[in-house]
Amino acid sequence: MAATVRTACPYCGVGCGIAAQASGRDLLVAGDPAHPANLGRLCSKGSALGATVGLEGRLLHPMIGERRASWTEAAGLVARRFRETLARHGPDSVAFYVSGQLLTEDYYAANKLMKGFIGSGNIDTNSRLCMASAVVAQKLAFGADLVPGCYEDLELADLVVFSGHNAAWTHPVLFRRMEAARARGQRHVVIDPRRTDTAEGADLHLAIAPQTDVRLWNGLLADLIRRGAVDRVYVAEHVAGFAEVEAELARCDQSPAAVAADCGVPLADLERFFGWFARTPRTVSLFSMGANQSAQGVAKGSAILNAHLATGRIGKPGACPFSITGQPNAMGGRETGGMATTLAAHMDFDEVSRARVARFWGAPRVAAAPGLKAVEMFEAVAAGRIKAVWVMATNPAVSLPQASRVRAALAACPFVVVSDCMAETDTTAFAHVKLPALAWGEKDGTVTNSERRISRQRRLFDPPGEARADWRIVADVAAAMGFADAFSWRSPAQVFREWARLTAYENRDRMLDLGPLAALTPEAYDALEPVQWPVTPAGGTARLFTDGRFQTPDGRARMVPAPALGPAEAVDGAFPLALNTGRVRDHWHTLTRTGLAPDLCRHAPEPYVEIHPADAEPLGVAEGALTRVRTAHGEAVALARLTDRQRPGSIFMPMHWTEAFAPHGRANPLVAARLDPRSGQPEFKHTPALVRPYRETWRGFFLARQAWRSPAGLDLVWRRIPQGACQLHELAGRGDETERQRLRKALARGAGVDVLRFEDPGAGGLREAWLGADGRLDRVLFFTTACRLPPRDWLAELFAAGPLDADARSALLIGRPPGRPLETGPIVCACRGVRADRIATAIGAGAVTLDAVAEATGAGAACGSCRPEIARLLPAKEVRHAA
Repeated sequence: MAATVRTACPYCGVGCGIAAQASGRDLLVAGDPAHPANLGRLCSKGSALGATVGLEGRLLHPMIGERRASWTEAAGLVARRFRETLARHGPDSVAFYVSGQLLTEDYYAANKLMKGFIGSGNIDTNSRLCMASAVVAQKLAFGADLVPGCYEDLELADLVVFSGHNAAWTHPVLFRRMEAARARGQRHVVIDPRRTDTAEGADLHLAIAPQTDVRLWNGLLADLIRRGAVDRVYVAEHVAGFAEVEAELARCDQSPAAVAADCGVPLADLERFFGWFARTPRTVSLFSMGANQSAQGVAKGSAILNAHLATGRIGKPGACPFSITGQPNAMGGRETGGMATTLAAHMDFDEVSRARVARFWGAPRVAAAPGLKAVEMFEAVAAGRIKAVWVMATNPAVSLPQASRVRAALAACPFVVVSDCMAETDTTAFAHVKLPALAWGEKDGTVTNSERRISRQRRLFDPPGEARADWRIVADVAAAMGFADAFSWRSPAQVFREWARLTAYENRDRMLDLGPLAALTPEAYDALEPVQWPVTPAGGTARLFTDGRFQTPDGRARMVPAPALGPAEAVDGAFPLALNTGRVRDHWHTLTRTGLAPDLCRHAPEPYVEIHPADAEPLGVAEGALTRVRTAHGEAVALARLTDRQRPGSIFMPMHWTEAFAPHGRANPLVAARLDPRSGQPEFKHTPALVRPYRETWRGFFLARQAWRSPAGLDLVWRRIPQGACQLHELAGRGDETERQRLRKALARGAGVDVLRFEDPGAGGLREAWLGADGRLDRVLFFTTACRLPPRDWLAELFAAGPLDADARSALLIGRPPGRPLETGPIVCACRGVRADRIATAIGAGAVTLDAVAEATGAGAACGSCRPEIARLLPAKEVRHAA
């Protein structure tokens, strides 16, 4: 049996530990019971990592244009083009756009090259899209980007407030820990316009109107003042700015009735929340994308921090505001200076800090000022001010708002470099040079999770092809640019030690300090156990500010006035609905990893738009129908999901789908590039939109062993859904028979030699299958203009079978296996592949609790992220709403 390697998960900011066993490229994955972040639990995504580590679609060699190149040639070309651009146009004509998927060592190398040796602040990270507002709010309040709490606080709290945080889907392992705490009486309040899975099981859900978060939190603080619930002693000794915040609150009516009316929530629910918060000293307020991704994201963060500072609920067990990160190393990037707005190690661009960093690096030209933030950066590319850009481990052609403009900018940029592990992404399509990077399982380094805990991500496989670590790719280019002495590392341990030394260098007042780790031997680095910074000789630090001292000149926290504003862009007659974008339960970012795992594609297989029935009915939008979603910036087509979990007047679309999976289902081209003026974080939660039926004239599906893309000239909507042994493509169009015949010819090109065909002209139906010379199924195509299409699952299973016998061939065009009932309900549990109809059968047989359903079906027994959905299928339960 292969040795067990302890490593860290590459998905969300929980930073789960993994115990992995690799044999060749085969991988067995389990949660690491010794890791303090997850204590052995994994979510559906982490559990499926073994399905994502193959070499299919990998970028394995440097590419210049369409030809393979050597590393020497490719790195030399990148270095030469960057040097020439710098010489002609200056340091601000180049930029790096990096990612929370990078390890800390990679981030450190990239930041050092850009800010220390190129001399520009133009390096920013995709964390700008998810965490930037929280960063600014924390810097304003605490003096630095410092998360005060730890995961233990989530279990010790008596009240947890989820502000724009669907933890049941985005951080399911932490949510399971809080579910356990609820068994002893912990209360959950969810502030979210949508009734998410987290809200579904909460003690109280405040379904606020879009962008009224600041109004709600300001109303809470005003209510705390009225009740006498402010900790006046704590404020007097440790907080500045209270009077200014109090004066801001007095500018408008803060009565509960006025706040409830403005937020669109029942007065009784609002008063219940205010009362619970006032009477519960041990309160944790979790805030994430729903709060941060806003043109007033900093104000939202400040309003949350104000409530905690005013009540002294910070630095204490079970009491803190907690910004929860989205990516595995968003924190590591923020620490090392991966954001354009900081230098490195929580130092800013003041003269003292710049001189300190210059001395430490021996750097010739440390950046004098912050660089361009993510959206601004690609606007500068479009305007021609940035003439060379290097994208590392991220996919901005999909993930940024107004993504179509980003594509146009990249297409026009004189020189684009992309380092990635995948050969074909929406962004690599624009690269002049592609550099092969290591993927998870091949990387070796560290990440920092949401509770400031540094963990080792260890190598499980040998590097494939010519792929290299990102830190080494940066070092190779830096050396070719003439900076070899400063980038002469030979291992990630050397990079980490240098980074740790920088955190301690002339450090008299910065809490970010890894000094005791700066002397790690290679063996000690390999064996490094998870540890929270600040790191002291005695070990890690769980909580910050326990002594009431903050990283400000006078040691006092700052309360910051947060005026309540309306949405950055109001809905109107042309675009009467508010578009909100976000994630689904089992997918991650732009599908480059989770799209490789068929089990993760089952719960939400296609792009969809959630809309309230009251909004859908007058528009003629029906459940399951293809639906157009338009904004002033673009259009998408997605399946309609009618649900009262969506607030009337608002719609929701997931952001994951790409050109390779659903070119018409991409959400971010619809999103306006409205930014928070202080953080630069885009407004992903509120773009005015219009919804209309698509009104296709035909629908169909195509199953094949390989992924397919629509040829040019065909106007149709298609979505690709990975299956175990094939790829399912859902198809729809608005054309006539001529269009369908053109499509059929394209799909039949190069197909198997044996063709099975059934045509029903009266119903506008066509069923066709191609078998190879070995009798195995090669492709299947079904069309219809009027009838229902049969279930796809059994047909997909046939691709894993051997040569088809006569019975299978006969049943093939019917689309139904002989003598076997089909489960057709939606997948609920991705880990065990359990559908809703099997759960319903178990419930009908007497399994009326979550544990009973798990025992009967296996659903909810693994990662547990499906348990809220299972709970909705159970008989009605009494909802806890104690006063």
